[in-house]
Amino acid sequence: MKIVILDGYTENPGDLSWAPLEALGEVAVYDRTSYVDSPLIAERIGDAEIAVLNKTPITKETLDKCPNLKLIAVLATGYNVVDCEYAREKGICVANVPTYGTQIVGQYAVGLLLEICSHYGHHAQTVQAGKWESNADWCYWDYPMIELYGKTAGIIGLGRIGQATAKILNALDMNVIAYDRFQSETGGKLAEYVELDQLLACSDVIFLHCPLFPSTEGIINKENIAKMKDGVIIINNSRGQLVVEQDLADALNEGKVYAAGLDVVSTEPIQGDNPLLKAKNCFITPHISWAAQASRQRIMDITAENISEFLKGNPINIVNK
Repeated sequence: MKIVILDGYTENPGDLSWAPLEALGEVAVYDRTSYVDSPLIAERIGDAEIAVLNKTPITKETLDKCPNLKLIAVLATGYNVVDCEYAREKGICVANVPTYGTQIVGQYAVGLLLEICSHYGHHAQTVQAGKWESNADWCYWDYPMIELYGKTAGIIGLGRIGQATAKILNALDMNVIAYDRFQSETGGKLAEYVELDQLLACSDVIFLHCPLFPSTEGIINKENIAKMKDGVIIINNSRGQLVVEQDLADALNEGKVYAAGLDVVSTEPIQGDNPLLKAKNCFITPHISWAAQASRQRIMDITAENISEFLKGNPINIVNK
């Protein structure tokens, strides 16, 4: 069985081992192939039966050029880079990794908030630069310090990751509310379910933890921002397309939104003309919420299990049945 890994570097930059996959077949690893449709993708898949990828797209044209392909294993939860419907028509299974980074993504979301509240990195750099040593007072701060105790955090999307975030926010003694079309008993123990408009109006901080659906695309837009409190903080490490970026940039520059902590943007890598790059109080990190070694190891292990069970005739985590 031939297995081709098309863009393996972000999953394994050298601190993991491909051995779990190598135990299942003949493996060829490419660190990077292409993040846009390219003839190189089909060329590298060649006569392989299994293609493993993260963000390399698999289009109808590529699928037509790879007659031996039987399984596409995505090293992520999201699988929108694959034409899943056409793969299904051709009898090709697409498997994803549905749960691997729940805790680390929740941790990262709250980390973005804490950085906004206290500017740890900035103040550490000023100390190294000598500002504390030469300061006239025994302490100083360059930004307002924000206490989260008693403030209201609104979570849009109270699934696994939203619940992980809610647990941390509860430990900070915040009032946690949530909007989700699908309410659960577990979620109800961690947050009070409210309607979206109530969440927008009442929250001091808004977290985006919802999937990207037509109903959620652009949910942070000019109209919804107008419903928010003045000085709200917005955190998004879910999907960049949940935000209308020009609208958020305008709100940051006008002061309606105090700050935004983002680990995702609409086009990745970020483009130089993205309006958020020049917006006030906008903290952007390069889509690394998921990237702790422990979570990447889980991706490796679950992907190996996906392939192994497929070879046994018992496919799991298939998204295009």
